[in-house]
Formats: sequence, structure tokens, C-alpha cells
Amino acid sequence: MDERRRANDTTCARVAVPKKAPLGSSMKRKRGIENATKLTTKITALGGVLLLITGASDSAQSASGSMAERASTLLVEIQREAALLWRHADTLESLARNAQIGWRSQADHLDQVKEHINAVGRHTAELQVIRHGVLPWQQQAINEVTSHAAELAASTEVAISHLRENRNRLFVPEYRAQLATIADHSEEMKRTVDKFLDYEKAQRKVQRLEDELN
Repeated sequence: MDERRRANDTTCARVAVPKKAPLGSSMKRKRGIENATKLTTKITALGGVLLLITGASDSAQSASGSMAERASTLLVEIQREAALLWRHADTLESLARNAQIGWRSQADHLDQVKEHINAVGRHTAELQVIRHGVLPWQQQAINEVTSHAAELAASTEVAISHLRENRNRLFVPEYRAQLATIADHSEEMKRTVDKFLDYEKAQRKVQRLEDELN
């Protein structure tokens, strides 16, 4: 009897383990769908991207020319997104000072801000994956851009939440402070990427001159 009971217990334990995993995954998917349905303007992509950044592998990779080239390409993409992001963020901050502008106009610009932040987040996540195979200046650029992206994501989430729940309170200091933060970090991120890409151009120019001298 004891042997049969132990055999049954072992069988149950083996069966129970695989049953829990699909259940948890199913519940997470269900919750994700419900959240996406309820919060149509919420930043969803960047939240996941920042989690990917946080959990990116730290395994060492040797320096690679192809990785460095890919990093430069991604930084150029971030530069383009940052320029568009800054434009919408600056306009949004201006609209928040005009009492005649309704919440819909602000919502439109916040949605554009969200989309550009999401794009930056996707590019930054890929940079994090290859960061150990890129040049030192590119690693520094990744760190600074990631910091600005995280601040932008947090402030934009708060601004969207406020606008969704308080459409008649668009001039409270807390909301306007978030818009100012979005505009400031958008500008700083653009300047950061511009600075590093200008540095790369200068390096390549020096290299060309050295090649010509040799």
C-alpha cells in the first residue's frame, strides 16, 4: 500500500507541474488584453522594452565591427525619432498653457509622443543586447539614451493617466510639470544622440585624413 501511495504521489506531482505553467501564461495574456482594451492610450510597448533592457544579458562579447555598425545605425534611428518626439513634446507643452485648447488636441500629441518613445525603446533594447560588442563611446551613448528614455516613459505614463481621468483639469501644476519634464528629456535625448553621432563623424574624418597621409 505504501509503495502504491508513493507512486501515486509521484505521478500527481509530475502532472501538477505542467498544469500550472499554461494557467499562469493564460492569466497573464488575459490581463494584458484587458489592460490594452481599457487603456487605449497607455504606453504598452515601451513598458515591455524597458523590462527587456533591465533583463538584458550581461554576457561578454568580443568587439565586433558589425555590431559597432549596427549600433551606429540604431543611434541614427533614435536621432530621427528623438527629433520628432521633441517636436510633439514642445508643442504639447505650449498647448497646455492655452486655456482655449481642449483635451483632444493634447491627447493627439501625447499619443504621438507615446509612439516615438516606443520606437526609441525598441531601438534601445536592441542596443542593450549588443552593447558588449560595440565601441566605448557607443556604450556611453546607450547608457545616456536609456536613462532619458526611462524618464520619458515614466512622465508620459503619468500625463496620459491624468488626461484620461481628469479631462477638465488640464492646468493643474502636477500635469503641466509632467509635460515640462517630457519636453526637457526629449530635448536632452536629441542633444545626446546628436553629440555622439557628431563625435563619430569627426572620428571618421580624422581616420580618412590619416589614411590619406599614409
